[in-house]
Order: sequence, then C-alpha cells, then structure tokens
Amino acid sequence: MPVPSLTRRRVATGVAALSLAAPAVLRAQSFPTGPVTFIVPFPPGASTDVTFRLVAGKLSQMWGQPVVVDNKGGANGIIAAEAAARARPDGHTLFTTSSMTHAGNPVLYDKLPYDPIRDFEPVTRMSMVPLVMLVHKGLKLKSLAELTALLKASPGKHNFGSGAISARVAGELYRMLAGVDAVHVAYRNNQLAAPDLNAGAISFMVPDLSSAKMILASGWADALAVSQADESPMLAGVPGATAAGLPGFVFTTWSAVYAPRGAPREVVDRLNRDFIAAGTSPEVHDKLLTLGGPMKPTTPDELRAFTLAEIEAWRKVVKAADIRIE
Repeated sequence: MPVPSLTRRRVATGVAALSLAAPAVLRAQSFPTGPVTFIVPFPPGASTDVTFRLVAGKLSQMWGQPVVVDNKGGANGIIAAEAAARARPDGHTLFTTSSMTHAGNPVLYDKLPYDPIRDFEPVTRMSMVPLVMLVHKGLKLKSLAELTALLKASPGKHNFGSGAISARVAGELYRMLAGVDAVHVAYRNNQLAAPDLNAGAISFMVPDLSSAKMILASGWADALAVSQADESPMLAGVPGATAAGLPGFVFTTWSAVYAPRGAPREVVDRLNRDFIAAGTSPEVHDKLLTLGGPMKPTTPDELRAFTLAEIEAWRKVVKAADIRIE
C-alpha cells in the first residue's frame, strides 16, 4: 500500500530533525576532546582556588583528560573574567569564579570589560558559604540582639572593620537591617583586622567563614550569628540569622562555573551533570565540608536567575551605604 504523502512528510521531518540533533549529541558525548582549563580569578591557596582544584582532580579522572587550573589574580577578578569571556566557546575553557566577579563587580564599578550575564553561559553553582558576626570579647555579648541594643544605645561610638568587600557589604547589611550607627574601618584583609578586634579598637566584623574560624581559634572574638537563615554545620552552636532574631541578615559568598558565551547548550548540560557528579562524589564532598559546606548545585537556568538576583542584592546595599572601590 502506498505511504500517504502526509505520512511521508512527517517521516522526512523526523529524519531531518534527528540528523540535525545527531552532531549535538555526539559533541556532548565526546566532550572533552582535549585538556580543559579552569580560569580562577584568585591566587593559589584562596578558598575558591582550593575548591576548584578538588573538583578538577575528580573531573580529570572522569574525563580522562588533564584539567589545568590557571590562576589570574588581581583587579578584583576583572583580569580573569575578561580573559574567560574572550576564550573559545567550546567548553574547554571555563570560568570557575565567585560572587565577586559576577555580583559584586557589576555594582561596584561603573565600567567593566565584561558583562556577567551577556558574556557567559551559566553551568552550575558550586558553593554558598555564610559570613560570621564576630564581636570583641571584652563586650561580653551573648547574642545579636545584645549587640544591636548596645549600638543603639551609643550611636556612632563603635567601629566595625572589614578586610574584604564581602565583609564590608555584610556589615553594612547588618547596620541597615538592625537600624544601628557604627563607623566603618577598612583593612587590607580580614586577618589584619583581627588584632584590632581582639584589642577592642573595632567592636565587630563580619568575615567569611574560613577567616572567622581562624580568628575564633585564636580566642580573639565571640561569634554571635552566621549570615544565613540556619546554623552552619561548620560552626556548630552559632545560630543562623532567623534564630538570632534578624531573618533578613542573609548574605553569602559563593562560587560557580560559567562557560564563555556561545558554548553549545548540549556541552553546557554535559558540564552541569559532570560538575555535580564530581562535587557530590564522596571524596570531594567530604573535603568541601571543611571549606564551608557541601555543594549547592543548580541547573544552568537556575544559576542565571540566581546571578541576577545576587547582583540586585549587592546593588541594594552598595547603593545605600555608598560603597566605593578605592
């Protein structure tokens, strides 16, 4: 019996669609075809660098290809971001970065040589790490509410320090939410601020979790809260913002993976699956816990939406506090 013309057209259309899809499927299946480079916008030893070196080792095993970590520190990650944005968009060069380049810089600088949304294809978020409210031990404060009461009772009489932009933004967010007045003191890094916190020259600071743990280990401060809704498993006994009575005090540093704009979606999806598999593998997962917590993966589309939301969260605080890069 002859095949009806409509049926023939449908079959032909289906075959054509399969023919178009086949190269994409094969491209994803064969990826990677050579070494993969991770561009990291920080020097060796930084927490983001350590995180992605752990993942790089696992992915190299999975792919059977070398994974090279290329550290391009300086200029708050701008140098690295520009290099990554201009890389060949085939998935073999990836930008393994942090909230600084993709949420902070777009708000802090009037002009950038890259656009965090336009110039990159999101792959997956890797981590979300809270900051920690630390106070001078001599104040003998037991809660965030007590700190707020102290500052309200003596407006402008207490200082808070920061040695990183994230710590400054977190401190300003606390000030805005709590309705308190405190004077900001800038330091080159959080470690240099710690002795002044110990001496009482500054009353509080909100460093990243890694810096906070080192300061606490020195016995130089008390921890009142972490800047996320719930308690962090890496700082047992320190309440999250909700339990501390300031539920809006949520601000994290995070790391994520982006490919240059134009990377094929099927390769991006393959990278998403592989990064999640590597980051949640037992050997990598356990080590990530020591750096601040388990992987917090997303789909590529979720990471795009998350990045946009984070830019706006930074913008709100930076504008209100008139924070400027000096």
